[in-house]
Amino acid sequence: MSTVLERFLKYVTIDTQSDPHSTSFPSTEKQRNLSQLLVAELQELGVEDAHLDEHGYVYATLPATSSKTNVPVICLCSHVDTSPDVTGAGVEPIVHRNWDGSDIILPQDKNQVLRRSEHPDLENQIGNDIVTASGTTLLGADNKAGIAEIMAAAEYLIQHPEVKHGVIKILFTPDEEVGRGTEKVDLEKLGADYGYTLDGETVGTLEDETFSADGVLITIEGVSTHPGFAKGKLENALKIAADLLAALPKDELSPETTEGMEGFIHPVHLEGIQEKATIDFIIRDFSEEGLQEKEAYLQTLLDQVLLQYPNSKARLEVKEQYRNMKVVLDQHPAVVEYALEAIRRAGLQPERRSIRGGTDGSRLSFMGLPCPNIFAGEHAFHSRLEWVSVQDMEKAVDVIVHLVQVWEENTR
Repeated sequence: MSTVLERFLKYVTIDTQSDPHSTSFPSTEKQRNLSQLLVAELQELGVEDAHLDEHGYVYATLPATSSKTNVPVICLCSHVDTSPDVTGAGVEPIVHRNWDGSDIILPQDKNQVLRRSEHPDLENQIGNDIVTASGTTLLGADNKAGIAEIMAAAEYLIQHPEVKHGVIKILFTPDEEVGRGTEKVDLEKLGADYGYTLDGETVGTLEDETFSADGVLITIEGVSTHPGFAKGKLENALKIAADLLAALPKDELSPETTEGMEGFIHPVHLEGIQEKATIDFIIRDFSEEGLQEKEAYLQTLLDQVLLQYPNSKARLEVKEQYRNMKVVLDQHPAVVEYALEAIRRAGLQPERRSIRGGTDGSRLSFMGLPCPNIFAGEHAFHSRLEWVSVQDMEKAVDVIVHLVQVWEENTR
């Protein structure tokens, strides 16, 4: 059997970075390179229906080993793409065996240092094996740790038919990092009753609440003219954009000033010329009301800035991204309770958390597949300091194996 580490070290070397500005689906063709490998590996394990569809989704089925015919069908889901924030090309994973607690200096950029004082979850990792990248790329634990865990669990279950479970569906998605991970998923073909994403952080945690999320695009149309004859005429769209960004609060409503259940307004992309400029924002809150308040506030700031530019105009467009899964999961308590029990059986103390982000499970829940998020062990997402513990990945595999048994045992 392949270990979860062996799988992970192979998967992270495949560049699968997604692109938020692409209009294709998936947003980058290179995501298919990993997906095709996963299909081949599943077929080698004997999963006959494993396939990659035209949209870049991997579907596969593990047949039931239980004699019970009414066990709910469970889906295990992770995403193949990595964040656009940091390059995922040329990843060189390093396994720091039996880590002694000292600073981990990444060799290709010695300014990249993983310190216990800055990463509290490292306190519980002394003596474990820590995997990092080499300092110039992200690692890709988000979400290739989850993929490796699902694949390792699938291999174990296939090799141990004495473990009783119902039908298990596997779904690997593209483009989660750019908010499009479930855009073309076929839930009817998938045929699952409940789902779990493996895309969480600290070992033992289960996330059953996420941000609600919108994207906002502000388009500014200024007044352009020759700079030599511009007095009293020119209204530079770039300066209007700069004024709007400068008007955002410095001590609240931003990712760097909020925590817990606080939401934020976050500019993520600016481009333009003096005639026209656009700013992309992401808006986050745990409630729809909070989203609407922040969007209205942003509109107010924009209106105030435009008072200084009477001949210019701007428009604010809102696009829904995902919503807080808790609204759906509260209607299906067994989905969460069975996962918590599986975490206990793996020898861990379970902890329910709210995530200041989102997963494919957010959208899947509202599409009709209730889907909380189980830990995968990934940390420092979207950065060159991303890391994962081998022992945490192994525990995630244990949780998956226990989880499918819990569902089978609780079916009468």
